[in-house]
Amino acid sequence: MAASPSALRRAGNEEFRRGQYGPAAALYSQALALLEAAGEAAAEERSVLLANRAACHLKDGACSLCVADCTSALGLVPFGIKPLLRRAAAYEALERYSLAYVDYKTVLQVDCSIQAAHDGVNRMTKALLEKDGVNWRQKLPPIPTVPVSAQTRWSAPSAGDPGATASPAAAPGHTAGSTERAQTLKEEGNELVKKGNHKKAAEKYSESLKLNPECATYTNRALCYLSLKQYKEAVEDCTEALRLDPKNVKALYRRAQALKELKDYKSSIADVKSLLKIEPKNTAALRLLQELKRA
Repeated sequence: MAASPSALRRAGNEEFRRGQYGPAAALYSQALALLEAAGEAAAEERSVLLANRAACHLKDGACSLCVADCTSALGLVPFGIKPLLRRAAAYEALERYSLAYVDYKTVLQVDCSIQAAHDGVNRMTKALLEKDGVNWRQKLPPIPTVPVSAQTRWSAPSAGDPGATASPAAAPGHTAGSTERAQTLKEEGNELVKKGNHKKAAEKYSESLKLNPECATYTNRALCYLSLKQYKEAVEDCTEALRLDPKNVKALYRRAQALKELKDYKSSIADVKSLLKIEPKNTAALRLLQELKRA
């Protein structure tokens, strides 16, 4: 008996969790093909599958395909948070900053608690200011007005909706419950850091990251690894954080610190200089740059 669309979707989610993005996308495509005949009756399910396949494209760096799938998903179910966030991330990677800005701002109309959207707006504002100068807002495309019905519909997280801190490429199988649990574990890690227990804190962050791979959790665990003198692990975590947020100041600074300890001074200096382009007056970074030049 042929697999059902829901079974194919579950199989795709499992492949995604294992990092097999190509096979996951193929399974979502099979499910979509089965649902085509159902038309409007399956609009919501098709929208979810398209958003999931978009996440695969985003992970694989196929940003134009990600944009196409997200746009199709939004055509079926307007103002969905996941397709909006993933399309924004793809536009950002393609350096189409004004379109990314519009999508991030639209997400915040739907749910103002989504931290990934706040971070995206901040990054796009800086990028557009650099690119177009003080009049950058005049060149923006119109930002759609989200109807109250869509705000109500999406404000209460249901299974599969990202929580306040979900990353744009969060695994399609994430649920609101797992995101909340990830946040709790992260906060427990933060408390352990305050007590100086970096080893236990790193374990909490690791558990949190399994449920929700979030930029801030990676930089927090990197801080623990620095304290534990696990410099290679710190570099890996900061690199992962920068993949999620290319202008993350903490990730750049902590990776620079770790690279310095590994005596990779050239790469460390490059990270500090990237940081100073974002925050030219960052005193800690300026101090580290002086130390690196002496080294």
